[in-house]
Amino acid sequence: QPQLVESGGGLVQAGGSLRLSCTVSEVTFSNYAMGWFRQAPGKEREFVAAISMNSGTTKYADFVKGRFTISKDNAKSTTYLQINILKPEDTAVYYCAARIGFINSDYASEFSYEYPYWGQGSQVTVSS
Repeated sequence: QPQLVESGGGLVQAGGSLRLSCTVSEVTFSNYAMGWFRQAPGKEREFVAAISMNSGTTKYADFVKGRFTISKDNAKSTTYLQINILKPEDTAVYYCAARIGFINSDYASEFSYEYPYWGQGSQVTVSS
């Protein structure tokens, strides 16, 4: 089964940017659709962004408002989440998730229960 490892989190000032990476091993990455979720202290995990297996479809949570970009590089077996104009309310642990995508290569899921594989999480802290 796939192994997911996130990186790129850290402490950032409000208004700054960072890029989270999620590298997937042990499987053929091009067969997988990917998602990003986050969990802030005291809150439930929430959907952030998703991309279909063929990268043709992306989906974002309403709060993203153009600040986040999800992408997928099959050659590097990595999915990215670019976050711009960071806000203190973006502080959370960010998780990447994977699901087999070739049944519907255009489908990007916003539902956590549709992802059987998860990374360990990467902490993002935004200071005001």
